[in-house]
Amino acid sequence: MDVLVAENIYGGYGDSVVIQGVSIKLGKGEIVALVGPNGSGKSTLIKTIYGVARLFKGRVLFEGQDVTGLPPEAKTRIGMSYVPQTNNIFPDLTVQENLEMGAYIIDDPDKIADRMELVFSIFPDLKAFRDRLAGALSGGQRQMLAVARALMTEPKVMFLDEPTAGLAPKIAIGLLKTLIKIREETNIPMLLVEQHARRALELADRGYVLVSGRIAVEGRGEEILSRRDLQELFLGIQRR
Repeated sequence: MDVLVAENIYGGYGDSVVIQGVSIKLGKGEIVALVGPNGSGKSTLIKTIYGVARLFKGRVLFEGQDVTGLPPEAKTRIGMSYVPQTNNIFPDLTVQENLEMGAYIIDDPDKIADRMELVFSIFPDLKAFRDRLAGALSGGQRQMLAVARALMTEPKVMFLDEPTAGLAPKIAIGLLKTLIKIREETNIPMLLVEQHARRALELADRGYVLVSGRIAVEGRGEEILSRRDLQELFLGIQRR
């Protein structure tokens, strides 16, 4: 059974419809990439599914249950975790305090401690900086902390909105490799919005190409990358 199914989604902001009739699914342990030109609606789609943007039409199924009308906090409590592109950490709190804030839905101190150790095993740099203010971290470390905070909720699915935005290529690639490590250790499925299409599709099991709020192409990552007609037109990849 698919962990997440979004059917015929129309979403946007105010009275503006950005996403038009999009259907996607996410299976257990999958990494699925949302790629496409700037302004194609990639971020809006995951915001609509999570409940941050307005849903005009469609439905969201999570583990077979209809969760369409649930607000974001309720979706977090049942296992849906969202990492926004910006404003995703508390800069005036330490790394450890940020992680503790991420575990706000867990009441058991022992479970929180166990979860933190798992996070530190995945992000050893954060363990070394656990007493440092988050605002003093580098850009890459901040993004690691944002992902780590999301892991503290014991999610069953993660939505990541351009986690590598603004990072140097080497740092961005390192962060994407860490997503693979998270999947290997936790089997958490991830829906990843990424502007760098090649990076995302090389990483992902499957991908959806969004253009003007609609799905233009879907398939396995390597299949989409092999489509020369898509490379420059929709993905912004220069032919080698």
